[in-house]
Amino acid sequence: MLRVLTIASLFPDESRPVFGVFVERQTLGLAARDDVSIEVIAPVGIPPWPLSRHARYRALAKLPGHEQWKGLSIHRPRFPVIPGANGRASGALMARAILPIARRLHAERPFDVIDAEFFFPDGPAAMRVAQALRLPYSVKARGADIHYWGHQPATADAVHLAGVNAAGLLAVSDAMKRDMVALGMAEERIRVHHTGVDLDRFAPRDRAALKAELGVTGPLVASIGALIPRKGQAILIDAVASLPGVTLMLVGDGPDRVALEAQASKLGISERVRFTGSLPHDEIAQILAAADVMALPSASEGLANAWVEALACGTPIVITDTGGAREVVQSPAIGRIAARTPAAIAAAIASLVGDPPPASVVRAAAARFTWPANSQALFAHLSAIARGA
Repeated sequence: MLRVLTIASLFPDESRPVFGVFVERQTLGLAARDDVSIEVIAPVGIPPWPLSRHARYRALAKLPGHEQWKGLSIHRPRFPVIPGANGRASGALMARAILPIARRLHAERPFDVIDAEFFFPDGPAAMRVAQALRLPYSVKARGADIHYWGHQPATADAVHLAGVNAAGLLAVSDAMKRDMVALGMAEERIRVHHTGVDLDRFAPRDRAALKAELGVTGPLVASIGALIPRKGQAILIDAVASLPGVTLMLVGDGPDRVALEAQASKLGISERVRFTGSLPHDEIAQILAAADVMALPSASEGLANAWVEALACGTPIVITDTGGAREVVQSPAIGRIAARTPAAIAAAIASLVGDPPPASVVRAAAARFTWPANSQALFAHLSAIARGA
């Protein structure tokens, strides 16, 4: 029996049911094995008063300290988030909140390995906990944790230290692995660990019927992601403005929403740009299956779940040349890799709308991204670390 302590700052809860849902799905897959036992510590960051009185943080403060979540044992200790510190102390503060719980659980039933699900602040926190409990640990790199936190003056050293001291590392793509090596992490200890996709939930359907349900006529472009500058929705709105009759659905929420709504209004296309907010995975699957194209002009990515989920729905993608883009879009039959400009994105969308590839061909490109494969690879990785291999 492999006994795993998973540390995940990105994990769903009652107030944020789709927050870090990809981490939840990966953890559920590993926990489903008869030869694995998992405890999850999902720390909750809350700023000091009076910011803690904000509705968002009030909901987090009400979460139970321990609960059963879809069959998983989840511990949710609070740790302070320091405004203006740019994350400088986050790893240490998170570790301080985690360690008493980890010590108690380890004393009751010893762990074999610690699995950190994000490089910052999870990685530095896992390093401290692992040192205290004398356990090996692994950290997974997913995207912004390396591309942003790995280069910020306040956090770069902590990210590097967590990487070089880990017994093993995971990267969501070959491109991410190269980025980690560039930060000084040992290439031989990094394993590429692709995301999975639920091929039953994300599958081709009757596109015309789904569009009718959504009240959409003409071509539909979907974009899945937080409304933040890095995801490039502003570029996408400019692109759609030059594509008459095309409807854009932006799935997700974030601080850019008001500015993006104003941009669409200024361009006179508010009736063609829909903001859905955050949605459950079933509704996202419906929108992806209805769309003619899924477009995400990100400035940086690891290997976005939205790319693979769209392909599984038979929907071609338009993405920028970032992260694992070339590992996913290996043929123009399933999508386009375009420059991060409105004109290039618009041209790529127009080419796919004008000559749509067969849904079966697009879906075939997602067949290698399965959750069983993800779970087996993670089990092999953590087992090897626990054995000291």
